[in-house]
Amino acid sequence: MSTEHVEESVEELPEAAEGGTVSRLEEEGDVAADYLEELLDIADIDGDIDIEVRSGRTYISVVSEEGDDSGLESLVGRGGEVLEALQELTRLSVLTATDNRSRLVLDISGYRKERSEELYRIAEDAVSRAKTSGKEIALAPMSAYERKIVHDAVAELGLVSESEGEGPERHIVVSLSDA
Repeated sequence: MSTEHVEESVEELPEAAEGGTVSRLEEEGDVAADYLEELLDIADIDGDIDIEVRSGRTYISVVSEEGDDSGLESLVGRGGEVLEALQELTRLSVLTATDNRSRLVLDISGYRKERSEELYRIAEDAVSRAKTSGKEIALAPMSAYERKIVHDAVAELGLVSESEGEGPERHIVVSLSDA
């Protein structure tokens, strides 16, 4: 199992001159990678761990070593449920080790990238239906991370969106305007 570091240049992060943000995010990535490496060893699953720091956030990717994602698929789960749980456990591991809350993003076998593309298509469809019908379009419930992607896509496409509902029923409603 290998760990590869891809780091963002220091001048791109505001607190980097003081050494605060970059070193904190690098430490966060290292702690997360160690935690995930142990988990992969316990589960006897092969995978490479890549760490990237960008936009003030740590991104951890676990990919198959030899192009066979079958072992990693179980770590994604149906609809990314296992991946979400692993991300939270990894964040807790970082919190325990560093006393800092982490906003790290965990991806396994490119699931989040594919899901982001799918969410963008969902946003495009909702915007199109809202423009055609003139009515609000309610989307299926999704995680906070996924809602953020959809909110950004809807705004980019020129409409507005807001989250409604509570807990697992929290979802996005797309509309023509705030009025």
